[in-house]
Amino acid sequence: MSSLLKDIYSPAFYGRFTEVLTHVLPDFDKKRFLSLIFMDGYENKALKERMRHNSIVLHEFMPANFTTATEVVKKIITRLRVEHFGEDSLAMMFLPDYIEVYGLDDYEVAVKALEFITQFVSCEFAVRPFLLKYTEKIMKQMQLWSVHENYKVRRFASEGSRPRLPWGLAIPALKKDPTQVLAVLENLKNDPSEWVRKSVANNLNDISKDHPEVMIAIVRQWHGVSKETDAIIKHASRTLLKSGHAEILQHYGLESKSITMTDFQILTPEVKIGDSLEFTFTVTNDHAEKQTVRLEYGVYYNKANGQLSKKVFKISERLYLPGERAVVKRKQSFKLITTRTFYPGKHRLSIIINGEEKELQSFDIFA
Repeated sequence: MSSLLKDIYSPAFYGRFTEVLTHVLPDFDKKRFLSLIFMDGYENKALKERMRHNSIVLHEFMPANFTTATEVVKKIITRLRVEHFGEDSLAMMFLPDYIEVYGLDDYEVAVKALEFITQFVSCEFAVRPFLLKYTEKIMKQMQLWSVHENYKVRRFASEGSRPRLPWGLAIPALKKDPTQVLAVLENLKNDPSEWVRKSVANNLNDISKDHPEVMIAIVRQWHGVSKETDAIIKHASRTLLKSGHAEILQHYGLESKSITMTDFQILTPEVKIGDSLEFTFTVTNDHAEKQTVRLEYGVYYNKANGQLSKKVFKISERLYLPGERAVVKRKQSFKLITTRTFYPGKHRLSIIINGEEKELQSFDIFA
């Protein structure tokens, strides 16, 4: 079985999906559909390219009229549910992509389709071009969706309006002024669904990257409202915490003067790509009272241009008793992954305690 994510689009997947189309589309030509899917070069297509390819091929068999086509998409989803096939799965993301590709100039119909489809598979990526083209209009719709009876639609209102959605189009207008986004999040801060509340936290974390002062204000406003809002703002503060933002550190009582670090040692000063960096250090609470201690480490990755790029990783955050001492040992993998390329050469590692970088040491990566 393939370990490549793009191979969720397997012959077995298309076999099941074409059976669904056979039930929905009159005179559906399964053989032609599969021949168009498995065109020359299909094997070389990446995941998102295959998703878009699916949308384009599906369009060949759909009604030319977009309004009529969205009704067929709804019938496809209804049949998929009958077959217990594909709900909330990454593989079905080409259904909202279809709306993105063919509905951008038909706003009213597309919005109704997105509201329906997102209850089957999330539409947060498909809505991005609509946000770019119809920012004011669709943000008003997001506010309506934020009070929808279905939690997946409410989550869509938050996730879809993120200014910096990972792997999605950034929305410059919302990055510049997140006021309309905050109105959506205000409706969702006490949502009964943890999935929705997690999206609220991720959205606020996006906002904090461009407007830390806005995030600080939200922290102060929402703090103590409920345990749920406290959890939201704590998760949403992760970028500010990792960057050592003074006000957020103060808010969470993360003071580093009385915390000492000793015995910092890189146990594997030379690491082969594919192996792990190992390191250890000791942390002690020298304060006369118990103290919250947030432990992190920063890896300064050597880039292709020889510059270093820092990424911070959390180890733990907990109360330390007066005089408590702990020995920490950690590993950091340098196994090859699709989202990061490792370059041989000198890297650096730092230990960060309550937002303060305590010490840096070097290590070498080789192929």
